[in-house]
Amino acid sequence: MAKREQSASPFSARLKKLRAILRQRELDALLITNPADIHYLTGFRGEDSYAIVASRQLAVVSDFRFAEELERLDRVKVVMRSGSIARATAEHLDRLGLETVGLQGEYVTLAQRDALVKELGRGGAKRLRSTSDLVGELRLYKTEDEVKAIRKAIKVQQDALVATLETVAPGQTELEVCAQLEFEMKCRGSEKPAFGPIVAAQANGSLPHAVPGKTKLAKGKPLLIDWGATVGGYRSDMTRTFSLGKWSRQMREIYEITHEAFLTAIDAVRPGMTGRELDAVARDIITAAGYGEAFGHSLGHGIGLDVHEGPRVAKTSETELQPGMVITIEPGIYLPGIGGVRIENDILVTPRGGKDLCSLPTDMEWATL
Repeated sequence: MAKREQSASPFSARLKKLRAILRQRELDALLITNPADIHYLTGFRGEDSYAIVASRQLAVVSDFRFAEELERLDRVKVVMRSGSIARATAEHLDRLGLETVGLQGEYVTLAQRDALVKELGRGGAKRLRSTSDLVGELRLYKTEDEVKAIRKAIKVQQDALVATLETVAPGQTELEVCAQLEFEMKCRGSEKPAFGPIVAAQANGSLPHAVPGKTKLAKGKPLLIDWGATVGGYRSDMTRTFSLGKWSRQMREIYEITHEAFLTAIDAVRPGMTGRELDAVARDIITAAGYGEAFGHSLGHGIGLDVHEGPRVAKTSETELQPGMVITIEPGIYLPGIGGVRIENDILVTPRGGKDLCSLPTDMEWATL
């Protein structure tokens, strides 16, 4: 598989690769229900729609709400439904005479599968075959245009944070900071947050996926912000940890350890190393410092049309990193009742190593508000 590819119209190249995979799997078609995968293959971003990739046709099954957007798609057969999406899909599969149809096993619900089987009629269940990650396999490798989109999202999120930090003060709630951050991203062109931002004040930073609430920022206490923007459908994901004034002894200690693990891991990125090997680079530093049990999540993940996609950078991942992949590196240490530190950037794997796509500082002096 080609690692990176430039094309004025990327969809034909992506479809060609997917069809080759379908031939290898002896599938007549793949029914795609994951919206991000439909976007990846067609450019269409509407909801409540399916795509059918067959050897000679790409079809999108949708409804009146998206008629105008669908008319703009190149070389796509549009199937407009008036009834259920399952019925319209089954009828189109029958019209094409497709007998062996792959389903996206990681996305299709039991209800969706049961509805399709019912509409396909006798023998319908035998026509459907569960598959896993066929489109995800292609999405591992980003083209230059995809990397540009991620870079744009990063710029939006970074500029938005800088603007937000100018307004941050003790007494504000997590929700108030989160609202300001989302506002600043939207003003700069983010279609939506890449995910629900994490704004965790004081001891709430020990919760890796804390939900912003009414806890107030306080002088001399930590503030963890994990946020991202979306531009052209592509997402970014960064984390910074701050102190509102002087750092406590223990927070300073875990910040320095986390920062060392973060920088060392970025420097260690090489094509051919596995996600498990890269995870170990950072984890070994944190473990040697006595905080191994306080780093309970993986070091990182792929990012693109989804904020979490392949490859995984985790203790169990044997996926080899290759040029064109974009991953996060986000070590952390979390101490209940005290707070947590996480530092995260988005990294492009290149033939020579890892290229940090982010430019906000990570040193403790900058992180002292």
